[in-house]
Amino acid sequence: MLTNNDILKKLRVALELRDDQVIEILKLVDFNVTKSEINALYRNPDHPKYMECGDQLLRNFLNGLVIYKRGPMPKKGENKDVIR
Repeated sequence: MLTNNDILKKLRVALELRDDQVIEILKLVDFNVTKSEINALYRNPDHPKYMECGDQLLRNFLNGLVIYKRGPMPKKGENKDVIR
């Protein structure tokens, strides 16, 4: 079974993201983490400085990733490119 840490690691590798980019993605949704906290997520579970990736962190990462890749959602009424 995949853990949240495994999912985060796989996404980081697949999207070729550096640690500073992961931090930037999390900042897009006002979720601040340090580089050392990010590195603790990538360690083996038996390592003394291992940190478990919680649901909130993974959820915020995924929400930030959408903004990072697509840009922020337009506010209601601002999207004038919609075909009716």
